[in-house]
Amino acid sequence: MPLVPMRQILDEAAIGGYGVGAFNINNMEQIQAIMQAAQETKSPVIMQVSRGALKYANRLYLRRLVDAAVELNPDIPIALHLDHGNSFETCKDAIELGFTSVMMDGSLDEDGKTPNSYEKNVDVTRRVVEIAHPAGVTVEGELGCLGGIEDGHGAGIAVDDTEHLTDPDQAGDFVEKTGIDALAVAIGTSHGAYKSLRKDPKSGKMLPPALAMETIHAIHEKMPNCHMVMHGSSSVPKELVDLINQYGGDMPGTYGIPVDQIQDGIKHGVRKVNVDTDMRLAMTGAIRKYMNENPAKFDPRDYLVPARAAAAEMYKARMIAFGQAGHASDYAPKTLDDLKTLYGEPATA
Repeated sequence: MPLVPMRQILDEAAIGGYGVGAFNINNMEQIQAIMQAAQETKSPVIMQVSRGALKYANRLYLRRLVDAAVELNPDIPIALHLDHGNSFETCKDAIELGFTSVMMDGSLDEDGKTPNSYEKNVDVTRRVVEIAHPAGVTVEGELGCLGGIEDGHGAGIAVDDTEHLTDPDQAGDFVEKTGIDALAVAIGTSHGAYKSLRKDPKSGKMLPPALAMETIHAIHEKMPNCHMVMHGSSSVPKELVDLINQYGGDMPGTYGIPVDQIQDGIKHGVRKVNVDTDMRLAMTGAIRKYMNENPAKFDPRDYLVPARAAAAEMYKARMIAFGQAGHASDYAPKTLDDLKTLYGEPATA
């Protein structure tokens, strides 16, 4: 089957009451790991590409690798999404390249670092929708600013910042004025492996980040048909960090988003869950371990095999936890041409 519009994957997730992991790709091994996990769990897939990935791997290399994944896995619905597009031109280029979904992150200026005004966010996001929807392409927008920096993108907002969280009362106006298909909400999640500054005052142990889950609940109550997106939602498993540190790493004080909080978000309208850091940790830990135990080895294929396997196990765990496992064959996949005429209101959760 050809690439599937992300809108259909999100609509079906809303009908089934589950979430779908959106996993960042930079190379062949990551794509292979995602597809191995998708086959083993029978899950629909969202693969997303950041501007950092495009710079690292080149747009055509990644696009052709995704084509290979589609050809080799005809029974798995696959959407290709641009993550954190910084401008109208970036999104337009992705649409012309055949992406089935784009994110216009108008929460930040084109530099990817400076918070934008609400009016500018609405304007640039709406302009992207105006060229995307006639092509059948899904559009994700963002309201509020995410914490942290990843691939050079982000305002560097502290993880305990509350000023830049999504305003539930503003969310409805934003969705109506822009016509987006999915809304990325800022609730206190952040990019990277250090998502919390909170410590237990008695034990000194790290505590989970204080997420504004009430924001998701409020938006879902006001707009039950709105497909919400949680960015920065890696769980940063302690065992993966411990493995890295055991074999020469130096990553103290890490903390991620507890899976049960993501599952609560899914119950209240979150349909797309962005995960990248967990993959980085899984692959890095496996490579460090292999190189430590096999110091004479130098063939990249030797250490990329366990790295790929570790990533696949992580992806499988997330697919099961988010509820997408078993849903790959629930529906007949649509094409971009189908969506040109079928665009309407998102499915009711």
